[in-house]
Amino acid sequence: MNVLSQFVNTTTDLPLSLHSAASLLGGGGLLAKAEALLANAQWLSNRTYILLAVIITTLGIATIVGEVLSRREPMGIESALIARFKHKVRVWWMMLAIFVFGFVLHRVGVVVLFGFVSFWALREFITMTPTRRGDHRTLFWVFFIFTPLQYILIGLGSSPPSWITTDPNRDFYDFYSIMIPVYASLFIPARAAIAGDYKRFLERSAKIQSGLLICVYSLSYAPALLDLDLVQTGKIPWNGSNVSLLVFFVLIAQLASVFERAWGKLAGRKVIAEKINASRTWEGFLGSMVTTGLVAAALSWATPFHPWEAWILGAVVTVMACAGTMTMSAIKRDRGVTDTGTLVQGHAGLLDQIDTICFAAPVFYHLTRFFWSV
Repeated sequence: MNVLSQFVNTTTDLPLSLHSAASLLGGGGLLAKAEALLANAQWLSNRTYILLAVIITTLGIATIVGEVLSRREPMGIESALIARFKHKVRVWWMMLAIFVFGFVLHRVGVVVLFGFVSFWALREFITMTPTRRGDHRTLFWVFFIFTPLQYILIGLGSSPPSWITTDPNRDFYDFYSIMIPVYASLFIPARAAIAGDYKRFLERSAKIQSGLLICVYSLSYAPALLDLDLVQTGKIPWNGSNVSLLVFFVLIAQLASVFERAWGKLAGRKVIAEKINASRTWEGFLGSMVTTGLVAAALSWATPFHPWEAWILGAVVTVMACAGTMTMSAIKRDRGVTDTGTLVQGHAGLLDQIDTICFAAPVFYHLTRFFWSV
């Protein structure tokens, strides 16, 4: 065992994937131990710590800037804008603390963390779009069966324990990629019909299906990034940590919304859809695509992407982030509410904070899986 540990320690910095490094040892039990040790060694790499340090430093600077601006209102800066900025920074600090807590609990902790986030976001969505008494049992299945099951399948991933399946090559992506959009989408209207309430049947079924799709299914693809066997372009093995990729994705998804709002304030002229969201402009959208792409390219060292590849993914994430913001704005206008909830005092609800992540996660995951994974 000591020899095995020494071997793992000497190979963690080599550009080898977990499976290729472990296969050098040969043997079933020894191979499994080697893979486990290598996985633990690569959970948080130096790149991950550096990326987290960059984020903490940036948030620290933003906090100081917010405090300075709040004490210099005679400069002509709107106090409401400063207050919103300070609230946003507090939300980011809270999100960072939650992420770090999840990372300490390893991959299972991150999956459980996102599961709770999905549960709360779905609760806000359903509360915002009231249902009828006949939907209560359908909602029970949605909250307590389909939501946990989706994240259980994500947790099993491509390396399920031997007592779950006898096939060591079983990838549960085949299940969690279709479970909600196919089986849950068929079950929800059928269960609602059994309840015997036909009033606004299509509307009620569609609301529940949409909430489950956005808040659970789409968001679950973020922790699913941790299960990918990543490579660089040309199928060159990548020796980084998948945690870095997850942090990178969440960061650029959040920055896309910030840059869009900033560019809209600076150069916004033509509003995309005034009746939906009067603060979102085409100039802000295009400016955010470029700026978010540049930030993504600058952080490409934490990912398996080359700078130009990271720029493209940053632009794609911006498109999906804008789609998420506009979609949630349309839903809120339809329901006559300003925010989806009040989880954070003085700021919008949880779903308002993660709508960009919900819409961008499936696209980012599938692009990464198709082009940068084995």
